[in-house]
Amino acid sequence: MGDLEKRVRRTVFVVLTGAALVGLLTITAATAAPATARSEKSIAADRTDVYIKDVAADTGVQPHSYNPLWASPDIKVCPTAIECAVSQNPIVGVTNYVFVKLRNPGPYGSGPSTGTLRLYRTTPGGGAIWPTNWTAIGAVGAVIYPGVTTVTIPWTGVPGPGHFCLLARWVSGTDPMTVEGPDINVNTRYNNNIAWRNVDSVRLVPGKPVVRPFAIGNALKERAFSDLVFTAQQPLQDIGGRVIVDLGKDLFERWQAGGKVGTEVRQVGETQLELLEPSKAVLGNLLLNPGERLEFSIVFSAQAPTDKEIAFEVTQFGPDSTGEKRADLGGVQYLISAGKDDQ
Repeated sequence: MGDLEKRVRRTVFVVLTGAALVGLLTITAATAAPATARSEKSIAADRTDVYIKDVAADTGVQPHSYNPLWASPDIKVCPTAIECAVSQNPIVGVTNYVFVKLRNPGPYGSGPSTGTLRLYRTTPGGGAIWPTNWTAIGAVGAVIYPGVTTVTIPWTGVPGPGHFCLLARWVSGTDPMTVEGPDINVNTRYNNNIAWRNVDSVRLVPGKPVVRPFAIGNALKERAFSDLVFTAQQPLQDIGGRVIVDLGKDLFERWQAGGKVGTEVRQVGETQLELLEPSKAVLGNLLLNPGERLEFSIVFSAQAPTDKEIAFEVTQFGPDSTGEKRADLGGVQYLISAGKDDQ
C-alpha cells in the first residue's frame, strides 16, 4: 500500500469517526431529554396546596367569584387558648388567641406541606394596601398534613379600641402565591392560601351609641372614585336602630366635591350623614389619591332590645388592579344585637 493510499484511508477513518461521535452526542442529548422531563415532573409532584376558606363554599379554586371574600369562616378570635364556638372581638390589653383552619389538599397539589402561618391586622374597612396598611401580629411554623389542621397564634397586647381586620397568609416554598401586589382583595381572591376576616360584634344598649372605625383606601397608582354600600339582612328599624356616618372634614369635603352623591342619606351635622334606610343606603363619588387610606366613624344606636342578631354590612366598591371598574374592595360585617340596659 502506498503512502498516498494510507493517508486517504486515515482521512476517511477520522471523518467517519467524527460523524459517529456527532451522532453519538446527538443520541445522548435526545435520550437525556426524558430525564430532564422526569426531573420537572418530580418538582411538580412536590407541589403542595394548603388553602383557607374565604367563604363556606370555598373549595380552594383560585380565583373564585364568591362574595364577601372578607368574612372567612376559617379565622376565629377567642379570649382563651381553648377554641371558642363563635369568633369574638379581641379584648384590649390582654392576650387573645387567633385560630386558623388550614385545609390540605387543595386542587393544585398534595402531600404534607411545611411552612409558616403569618397573621396581620389593620383598621376595619376596604382598600387595605399590602403590605403598607398591615401590622404583623405573629407567626407559627407548622407541617400541615392531609385533613384540617387548626393553628393557634397568640395575640398579645391588643391595642384599643379593639376592632380590626385580620389577614392570614400560609407561606410555603412548595405552595407559592399565584400573584401578590398592593391590592389585598385581588391577592385574597387569587391565592387560596390567603384569607381575610372583617367581622365585628356590636352590642347595643338602648340610648347608648356605639362608635366603630372604618377606613377606605386606593391601592392603584392613580386617583380613583369609590362608593360605600350599606346592606342589612333585616331592617334595623325593628330595634329602633339608627346609623350615622361621620366622614370627618377631609372625606366630607371630597363627598361634597363629588356632587354629594347618595341614596337614602341626609346630613344631620357638619360632617355627619344619617342613613335613612340603612339596608339600602349608598354614598358615592368618594375620591381617593394613589396609595391613600382614610378613616372615618360609624355610630350605631338602638331604642329597643331584641333577641335576634342583625347582620349589617358596609362595603367599599371601586376599581381594582385587574381592570374591574366596580370591584368589592373590602368591607365589614357588623353583627348587631341589642340588650336591656341592666344586662
